[in-house]
Amino acid sequence: MHSATRLRDHVDRLAVEHPPLRLDAVDFTVRDAAALDHRFGHVLDYMARVELEVDRNVLELTTMLPDPPEVDRYFYADVWQPQELQHGLILDRLQEHIGRAPAVTDTDTVSAKLRVLGVLAHADSFQDVCRMLYYLTGMATERSAVLAYNLLHKGLLEIGEAAIAHTVVGPIKRQEPGHFVFYQLSARGLWAELAPWQRWLVRRLRTLSFGPVGVNDRSQHADFGEVMDALGIPTDDDFAAQVVRTETELLWAHRRGMAVPGYVRTAFREATELARERAAA
Repeated sequence: MHSATRLRDHVDRLAVEHPPLRLDAVDFTVRDAAALDHRFGHVLDYMARVELEVDRNVLELTTMLPDPPEVDRYFYADVWQPQELQHGLILDRLQEHIGRAPAVTDTDTVSAKLRVLGVLAHADSFQDVCRMLYYLTGMATERSAVLAYNLLHKGLLEIGEAAIAHTVVGPIKRQEPGHFVFYQLSARGLWAELAPWQRWLVRRLRTLSFGPVGVNDRSQHADFGEVMDALGIPTDDDFAAQVVRTETELLWAHRRGMAVPGYVRTAFREATELARERAAA
């Protein structure tokens, strides 16, 4: 099957088989709100914020990619955005049920750097570079989400919050792998088409711009470190390697044996260090 047809069929399946989750299908029964808040409250807040900021992510995409392929627009506007928004609304409603304030979100800020990329992307050859960065970011984001939701689901069951595990986190985490596959298929297809200078530029820009999911400033970087700690994510390279496995394979195949690119290792270790600094302060 041609790669473009395969990609379109995949998005069609996501649209049909994974409609946005419904709030009225969720059982918000909480056994011990205080214990849930203490153990995972800030994890829920972080995840809710990231999911709810999907509207800003779409603004960023339309700025960075002035003329994307039709299947990309179909995916992020008709499938991904509605699904992610419902994830955020459900997680935020859960926060209310355990006595937490709603997540504080930024849904309309587009950075100057992305605006510059958007101007340059009017040249098709440069837009392909921006598209590759979009797919790489999407893969890392969705793989991080899958791993984190799996750990949260396990942790909720351990503290006896079965209703939340099965009707909030379970349905959300089942929708994330399909998003990852879209980015992975897109990245593999585009990478094979890029010229050597485009591949070099992708590597360079990715090295300069990589950040963990949901991190836009130093405070959020520390927040991410706290999420890692709460979910029991190890500080070695294992988690980071899972997050960027396809990225490492594509971008750095000429450096075989590299488990994790240096910029990824640095970003995750800085998150842990910032969280520890905050706790000590």
